[in-house]
Amino acid sequence: MNQPPVPGQEFPQTQQPQPVQVAVPRVKPYATYAILGFTILIYLGQVLGQYYNYDIVTALGVKDNSLIRAGELWRLITPVFLHASILHIGFNMYALFIYGRGIESRYGHGRFLLLYFLSGYAGNVMSFLLTASPSLGASTAIFGLIAAEAVFLLQNRPLLGKQVNRALMNLLYIAGINLVIGFTTVGVDNWGHIGGMLGGVIFAWFGGPRWKLEGFYPSVKVVDEREGHGALAGTLSLLLFFVPLTALGWIWIAK
Repeated sequence: MNQPPVPGQEFPQTQQPQPVQVAVPRVKPYATYAILGFTILIYLGQVLGQYYNYDIVTALGVKDNSLIRAGELWRLITPVFLHASILHIGFNMYALFIYGRGIESRYGHGRFLLLYFLSGYAGNVMSFLLTASPSLGASTAIFGLIAAEAVFLLQNRPLLGKQVNRALMNLLYIAGINLVIGFTTVGVDNWGHIGGMLGGVIFAWFGGPRWKLEGFYPSVKVVDEREGHGALAGTLSLLLFFVPLTALGWIWIAK
């Protein structure tokens, strides 16, 4: 039976949950800015060479299968610094600026550099195997960054919450649209993109940040379980997969 409240009677107030400040590991993205600046500098060298009808910068660094088989293995890395046009470098450097800063802030400088250049290497290996034409561009590494970001969100979903699903869908949409464009546009080395994505997935899956909460209220912080060994684990995992594929390039001749 309900009874009316007694005048002057006080009722206990429900306590509201208190927000907890959680410290997240972050670093300044100096490596991202360094790559961006150096790539632009290299492109200016390309433009200067083209002006004088002798683009030695591109000649020395483009992915060329026959020259790679002749021993110029650096051509599996150097194409990430080279671009064919102002639009080409513009799109790639914009993507690096958008994705690179956040990824580096979580990966740290050294691990981020390994992710970037090993993804570029992976993309160029796949191109070496499956694309006969010369190729260049940082998109191999950019696709590796996009894939690594997706792996980070997936592996840290319990900590990051429901917003991860939308972010993952956005990344899948961006990657999918660009792959479709690549397969329907003449002159785009889509095998390089696919190789870069695969390299990014492998590196991030075994060596990317794996966050967990540590400490007690109110001093709670996020720590990376792989901070000490992630770079080595990611590097070895990627190389174990792609070095044999590189060797296969001397047997399998792309046509």
